[in-house]
This record gives sequence, structure tokens and C-alpha cells, in this order.
Amino acid sequence: MSQRPLFDPKKMAVAREKPAQVTALVAAPVAAPPPPAPGVLTVSALASVIDTALRTGVPGKVRVVGEISGFRNRTHWYFDLKDANAVVNAVMFQGGARRAGFAPQNGQEVVATGRVEFYAKHGKVSLLVEKLEPVGAGALELAYRKLCEELRAMSWFDPARKRSLPTFPRKIAVVTSRSAAALQDVLVTMRQRCPAVSVLLVDVRVQGEGAAGEVADAVRYLSQHHARLGVDAVLVTRGGGSMEDLWAFNDRGVAEAIVNCAIPVVAAIGHETDTTIAELVADERCATPTQAAMRLTPDSEALLRQTDAFAQRLRFVVGRQLRADQERVERAAARPAMRDPAALVRRADQELTSMWTRLGSVLQLRLGNEAVRMERRGARLERNQPRAVQARSLARLHAAETRMNAALRARLELIDLDSDDSRLQRALKVFADSARARMNALERQLKAVGPMSVLERGFSVTTREDGRLLRSTRDARSGDRLKTTLADGSVESVVDGPDAATPTISKASKLKPEPVARETTRTPAARRASNDQQSLFDAP
Repeated sequence: MSQRPLFDPKKMAVAREKPAQVTALVAAPVAAPPPPAPGVLTVSALASVIDTALRTGVPGKVRVVGEISGFRNRTHWYFDLKDANAVVNAVMFQGGARRAGFAPQNGQEVVATGRVEFYAKHGKVSLLVEKLEPVGAGALELAYRKLCEELRAMSWFDPARKRSLPTFPRKIAVVTSRSAAALQDVLVTMRQRCPAVSVLLVDVRVQGEGAAGEVADAVRYLSQHHARLGVDAVLVTRGGGSMEDLWAFNDRGVAEAIVNCAIPVVAAIGHETDTTIAELVADERCATPTQAAMRLTPDSEALLRQTDAFAQRLRFVVGRQLRADQERVERAAARPAMRDPAALVRRADQELTSMWTRLGSVLQLRLGNEAVRMERRGARLERNQPRAVQARSLARLHAAETRMNAALRARLELIDLDSDDSRLQRALKVFADSARARMNALERQLKAVGPMSVLERGFSVTTREDGRLLRSTRDARSGDRLKTTLADGSVESVVDGPDAATPTISKASKLKPEPVARETTRTPAARRASNDQQSLFDAP
């Protein structure tokens, strides 16, 4: 077996991005100044010499370690890198700042990667930083905390999300290195506790470059094929080590694979004091690989003791039930019915015979009572036949007719027809006088409100040829024939004139008096009523 390379945190698989293209800050070209005196340099010439010296004397990429001082966040980062003897101005543009993954603090020691530029307009030499990394373990701790905060915000650490472990697993998949000491601890512990639980080893690298990807792939494979493989739980484990050694289990891909796994996952990484992100997102975290094996595997000795206790309890319960059933059978066998069953049959036969005899007697008595009742109902029905009822009704009717005839004859003998006739005539005369008085009063009222009384006071009524009243001069048209009715006759006229509003009478018929009797002012109905009254009440 080839020796695997030691874990180097500087060679960890990280997201590689192309460095942002940073334009060097150089002086803009200006018009050439007049030539200086021999041996004397202009400022621009000196700046050019300095810039050339920096480009030729300083490598294109430099890595500088120093302490941050005077940090200012102005979209771009402006700060100084210093040590005990010198200070260098540094600038990190916005694109590189977003890729840094942390916010620098004053006094923090970092490694800055970039290039040196001379800005001639301000006469400043600056380090244009393209990449910034914390120094030593601080960088790993910073990345660890940042990932923890991100996963906590996604509720991956929430206990409510985590699942319970199987009580009696059939097979457990162990994701670790074949050469890891933790594997032997797990196998020995599981063999001692319960040899019936089988183990499926998934050999992966547990540190160094590519270890995180192998662990994540293994967990995803077990999640997809756990039913076919018969795996009920997954154990991700390895022995102790430094933070760099355990860094593969602080990878986001490993955490995502564990969270999305279809079966419960137990993580036991390092020693009790070590805590990795894989353990925080797992369904259960154990301090050591041995503890994880004990948590996943039931204790066979404890199961045997529990089985013995159950068996003993079952024997006790079954024995008690058997004894109770035996006592009930013995009590049942001691009863007389069980000793002589034929006696029960004989007693039942006697009771049946007695009941049959009583039933015959009751039936005969009931039939006799019903026969008597039927005879009584027949006699009542005979008396209430329709012919009998009709005969009785006719007899009562004849008797009533005889009594009524006798009463009428007696009444007629007592009545005086002459006196009754005179009383009737007097009553009719009184009624006729009263009716005549009412009619005279109504006639007087009618005359008072009738149109003839109005005409007698000097008024007249003018109508058209069609009989409609003429209410206004505007209703008259040239050529219309009008009739004016007065109290003692009527006058006919013809409208003549250009303006209907001012009609003139062109010619009029000669006034022909037409005496109008008072009866003419009455309506036909009133006249008929008057005639009727005279015929009724004026007769001798």
C-alpha cells in the first residue's frame, strides 16, 4: 500500500476563481517638458525611473505577510501592512474584497498576494492586493465559524430536523479509512455487543486533498442504494487529530450529503473535544467511534437478559391463566347439570308438557269469550240495519207532520184577516208619504246645483259643432260653428277673422227663443225617477 501524502491545508480543494484584472495606476501621458539642464532630472523623469526600477526589480506577484493597520472600507479596501520596521500602503479592489470570505480587522495578521505599483501623480507606492488570507489556524477557524453561521441560518443544526436511530438495525455502513484505528474500535465494539448486526465498510480518505469529496460521495451513494444494500444507518468516523487533519469533515459538501441522506447518520470525528460540522448536522453525534458503535448496536447480553425476563413473566402469566381456567372447569364439572344431563332434559320435558296443557285451556276459554262477543255484535248489527233505521225515521216523520198540521189549524183559527189588511194599508201609506218627502228634498237640492240655475243668473255656455265646450278664444278657429246656450234659448254663430285669438261673428242666426222647461235641465235618469214617483204616489 502506497503511503498517502500528508495533509497540507494550503493544498485544500477550494473554489478557484480567476483574479480580477486590476489596471495599474500609472501616470497619464503628458506633453514632453523642455529638456532639463545636463545632469538634472525632472519630476516626471524621476517618477519614470522609479516605476521602471519597481517593474524590473520587484517580481510581478509577491506574497507579503504583515499586520493590518488603518483599515477603511470604501467599497474598495484601503489599509496598511506593517511589521516592526516598515509600513506598506495596500489597496484591495471590490472584486477581490468580495472573494476574501472575511472582513479584516486592525491588528490581524494576514498574507497578501498582489503586485507593487507606483502612482506617479501622488508619488505613492502601493501594493494592489488580489488575494488576502488570515495567517495560520486563524484562517481555518474563521472559515469554520463562517460556515457554521451559514448552516445554522439554514436550520441544518436544528434538532427538530434530525431523525431517531433504528432500535434493531440489520446492517450498518461505516464510512472511514480502511487503515484508520477508529475502524478497529468500531468493529470490535459491534462484535462484542451484537454479532448479528453486519457491517458494510466504505473505504474513503479521511484527510488531505480530495477527502471531503470522497466522504460526500460515499454518503450520497449509501442514501440512494440503502434499500438494495439493506443498510439501516450510516456511521461517519475517524480518529483524532489537529484541526487541519479533521478539516475534510468541515466541508459544506459533506454537510449537505449528510443532511440529505435518506437514512439516519451518526458522526464520531476525532476526540471528545473536537467538534466538526459533519457532527453538528448529523442525526446524532458521539464523542468517540466506540461510543458511536455502542449507540448504533444493541447490547446482546442486555437483550438476552430482557428476553429471559420476558420469558419468565410470560411463564408466570400463562401459568396463572391456566390455573384459573382449571378452577373454572372444576367448578363447572361439580354442578348437578354436568353430573346428570338427562335430568335436565326430563325436567324440561315436564315443563313443556305442563305449558302445553295450560295453553289448550287458555285457548278454549278465549274462543268461548270471543263467540259470546260475536253474538252480541250480530244482534246489534241486526238492530242497526238500514231498513230498520229508515222505518223508524219515517215513523218519526209522520208523527211530526201530524203535530205540525194540528198546530197550523189552531193558529189559523186565531188569526183576523180583516184587521191585518187594514194595518198593512196604513203602513204602506206612511211609507209612501215618507218616500215622497225625501224625493222632494232631493229635487230641491238638485235644482240648486244644476246648470239651469246658473244660466238663469245670466251666464251662458258656448260649445263647438261637435259638442265640446269652448273654454278659451284660442280654441276657436276661423269657420268654426259655435252654439251659445242661454237660460231661455240658444244662439248659433260662425267664427270669422284671420286671427283665431280674436274671433268675430260674421253672421249669426236669428235669435229663436226656445223655452226650456225646468224638466229639460234634469238628466234623463232624474226625469224617469220623477215620472215614476208621480205614478206611484199621485194616484188617487
